[in-house]
Amino acid sequence: METAVGTTTATAGQQAPGGRTRPRHARTAPWHWIVALAGCGAVVAAALAASPATGTPVSAHPAPKPLAATAGPDPAQVQLPLDCGPFPVKTVLDVSARLGDGRAATVVAAHCAAETGTPPDAVFLLDFGPDGRPEVAATLLTERENLTVSRIAVRSDGAVTGHAQGYSSEDVPRFRPDISLDLTWTPKGGGWERSQTAAPVSAV
Repeated sequence: METAVGTTTATAGQQAPGGRTRPRHARTAPWHWIVALAGCGAVVAAALAASPATGTPVSAHPAPKPLAATAGPDPAQVQLPLDCGPFPVKTVLDVSARLGDGRAATVVAAHCAAETGTPPDAVFLLDFGPDGRPEVAATLLTERENLTVSRIAVRSDGAVTGHAQGYSSEDVPRFRPDISLDLTWTPKGGGWERSQTAAPVSAV
């Protein structure tokens, strides 16, 4: 899982400098350290005393934090709503985060593991149900849109983002997608509102 500041992401696919011996005249006497520590303590105390007066802004919605692999809902314990016939369901990407309302969730991209072709992906939001078991809370993308998802992420504002590519018609070769989209799902009114923008097409 690729993680950046403020974003938890899943994608499909220094040494400290050596110490130097200081010259004799640069060595610090023990009492210098005592004076320095006393000064640091005064600065910290002043900062703590000033904080209530200045009023440090606090976000009303805590930023999502990455969770341990077992903390978010496990996609392997959920029957994803994909009609795959005789083929099994394959999880392609999944990323867990604690959303702005504090609940642990997992966003998962999956498709039918067909033996040939490029099966399209669907994206689901998993949550813990009333009984504590993982369940599908929302379908963000259906396989009927014929898109292949290469990246999903949960942003610090609680939105889910992703990148997908697809085909404008059945005549387009499967190795050369001609549609590329950056997707964003924003929580709204108890559901999710989707927006998308065109992106440069890259080779599969």
